[in-house]
Amino acid sequence: MKGFIIIAIIQARFGSTRLPGKIFKDLSGKPVLWHVVNRLSYSKLCNKVIVATTTEIEDDQTENFCVEHNIPYYRGSSDNVLSRYYETAKVFGAEIVIRITSDCPLIDPIILDKMIDDFLITNKSEQLDYLSNSIVRTYPRGLDVEIFSFEALDKTYKQATLPYEFEHVTPYIYQHPDLFKLKNFANDKNLSFHRWTVDTSEDFSLIKKIYDELYIPGKIFLLNDILKLFDKNPELIKINQNIKQKSLRE
Repeated sequence: MKGFIIIAIIQARFGSTRLPGKIFKDLSGKPVLWHVVNRLSYSKLCNKVIVATTTEIEDDQTENFCVEHNIPYYRGSSDNVLSRYYETAKVFGAEIVIRITSDCPLIDPIILDKMIDDFLITNKSEQLDYLSNSIVRTYPRGLDVEIFSFEALDKTYKQATLPYEFEHVTPYIYQHPDLFKLKNFANDKNLSFHRWTVDTSEDFSLIKKIYDELYIPGKIFLLNDILKLFDKNPELIKINQNIKQKSLRE
């Protein structure tokens, strides 16, 4: 987008406590991480997509994957994801940062572009530091998008002190409305009961079924396509409905 360097940063690491190696699990012939990057590439407003991985030896394969597929990447701290994000944003000159996690292979570029547009329009009349569709959750978990200014990230990097603030990047922002101007991006219908992220084997089983039904190489399926699939196959929601989301401090 002319006037701003807007960069999506995907935090991705091979290690995972609940589902190790999930970023390379196969979905319709491609790794999960490939699909996250591919879906973000359909955004018309995001200038660049970067993979921010770790300096751990096991993430040599993440670097190799990025090199093979010509995906820009940065390697930083495994535990301090905030510093990894900050360093990535600084190296690539981001002015507006989009935070995406690698366990969201159903991320929707249409929703992303609507949110970027909202962020930019709001900033024309008032300063906006942070926009998210999960302050008050109305979208399915797994379509999470957070957009924030580099200035907000810089302040967070310099002032955050708690372990979970380093691990999850943005809590310091959205838990301090006294320091940052926040805005929630809501859907017109509450779909927050859907869980479309990949954190456990049950989650992956659901995502795999969705891909088996909807994925066509060279094309993209979106939120409404998935909802129609659930309307036809309501039993799908049972696959991972008992999975409990980990809290920030876990």
